[in-house]
Amino acid sequence: AEADAATAVVEKLHGALIESMKLGEKGGYSGRAEHLGPIVNATFDFPTIARFVVGRSWAQLPADRQSTFLQIFEDLSTGTYADRFDSYDNETFRTLSAEQQKQGYQLVKTELVTGDGEIVKFSYLLHPVEGNWRIVNVIADGVSDLSLKRADYAAVIKSGGFDALIAKLRKQVADQRSAADS
Repeated sequence: AEADAATAVVEKLHGALIESMKLGEKGGYSGRAEHLGPIVNATFDFPTIARFVVGRSWAQLPADRQSTFLQIFEDLSTGTYADRFDSYDNETFRTLSAEQQKQGYQLVKTELVTGDGEIVKFSYLLHPVEGNWRIVNVIADGVSDLSLKRADYAAVIKSGGFDALIAKLRKQVADQRSAADS
């Protein structure tokens, strides 16, 4: 039952991504982001992800700074999906398996089959939050998004502080929007 519930969350995200691709150019970046936002926010555990990617300095941040980061991070995540899943060419997602992990996590393994038959493997690590499964990590072709972000964000915090990280993420969100509008 847990594996089925975790799989349903991933399949909900996949369904929204296919719909986003079908919106394509006519929906535009803004339309795709508006469509994906509620689903991305309902399927990911952004508070847990934020604590991990920011690292040790998260606990020292005042609540308002944590809240600011969380909002920008959610916007960036939604925008990234809207940007990357922007056109449809008969892509399909297939769920391969769901496996129980340590500490009550579930790992849902899937693949995206592109229109020309290329396969991209996606694994999702989920955990329960208040009775609902939420994604905490996406592993694309063996590369952990969580680990990449943590390393990147740690370097930015180390060199410029938390404000530099906020500025970097704000710029990424703005760049996504302006690139999509041009």
